[in-house]
Order: sequence, then structure tokens, then C-alpha cells
Amino acid sequence: MGHREDLLEGAKRCLLEKGYARTTARDIVAASGTNLASIGYHYGSKEALLNLAFITLTEEWGENLTRDDDECEGEPEIPAAPLDQFRETWERVIGSYEQTRAVWQLQMEVISRIDSDPELQKALAGPQRAGRDGLAETMMGIDPETEPEKARVAGLFCQALLAGVMVQWLMDADSAPSAQDLTDGLKAVLEGRPPAAEGAR
Repeated sequence: MGHREDLLEGAKRCLLEKGYARTTARDIVAASGTNLASIGYHYGSKEALLNLAFITLTEEWGENLTRDDDECEGEPEIPAAPLDQFRETWERVIGSYEQTRAVWQLQMEVISRIDSDPELQKALAGPQRAGRDGLAETMMGIDPETEPEKARVAGLFCQALLAGVMVQWLMDADSAPSAQDLTDGLKAVLEGRPPAAEGAR
């Protein structure tokens, strides 16, 4: 790898180990085996490098959600029922929690910085929209190309749910929702409240 790639990999490691605020340019240089001048030459600033490193980490996390599906290439594809696909995806998300806890913590830290960092907010806007489409496709089986509006609203729903689940798992893993809890909750919402009996009105 060249210095550009080394810096990106070093920045990713620093983000996972130290977080966004505590990572310095010297930390990145030490982790990447490069030099301070390389950061400015290849990325313009430490912040621009960290922003890209964060986006790359979240993209890699998202790709891992579909990796199990990719391993089944060559086998006949049997579409899963929407609720089954939803549950199976959440089983992968929650099942990987211990291995990806640092990514979840990092996402919460970055969210807390948005209001005070316009450049970070700007850098995340495009990837956030793309991430919604990816969640709609992965969790709900909705193709963003053929059903863009349906994918948009489903992606918004999945993204909101993902953020809430992250917070619950980081605060108290013992009482955090399981994949089945989330599926049952979605079913309860879809079923709605039964109509009141005539005599109870």
C-alpha cells in the first residue's frame, strides 16, 4: 500500500481504539508508519482523513450484514418473506455486537459532534442517504432502483430503529432487544389495535 492507503488504515484503527475526539495526527502517523506531511498532502487535514475513515468503517460494517448472503452464491435464490428477512438481518446485527461494539460506540460519538462540526455534517450527508437505501434493501428486501420512494421511507424507518437499538445495547445489553423482539414489535405495530367492541363504545 502507498501512504494514502496506509493513512486511511491507520486512521481507522485509531478511531476504533481511541475514538474521534482523542485521535491526534501523531496517533495516525504512528499507526500508519507515515509522516505528518502525508496527511495534508493526501487528505488536506486530519479531520478530512478521520471523516473518510469513519465513513469507510461504517460502510464495511454494512457490507458485513450481507456477507452471509454472498457466501451462498451459486445456490438457487429463494426470496425470504419480509418479516423473516427483517429478523434474520437483525440476528446478524445483534449477533455481531461484541465484535463490532467499537464501531457502535464510534457512531454514537460522531453523532454527538454533528452540531459543532459543520464539515463532519457535510461529509456524512451523502453516505447517510446511501446507507438508508442499503438498509432498506438488506433489512426489508426493497430495491432502491425499482422502488426509490418505498426504499427511502423504509430506509428512514430502519435507520431510526438501528440508532435506537444501538443506544439500548450500549446502555444495557441485558435488557436490549433481540431480533425476535424487534420482529414481534414490528408485527404488533402492523397489526394495530383491534377495533373496540360495539358494546364498549
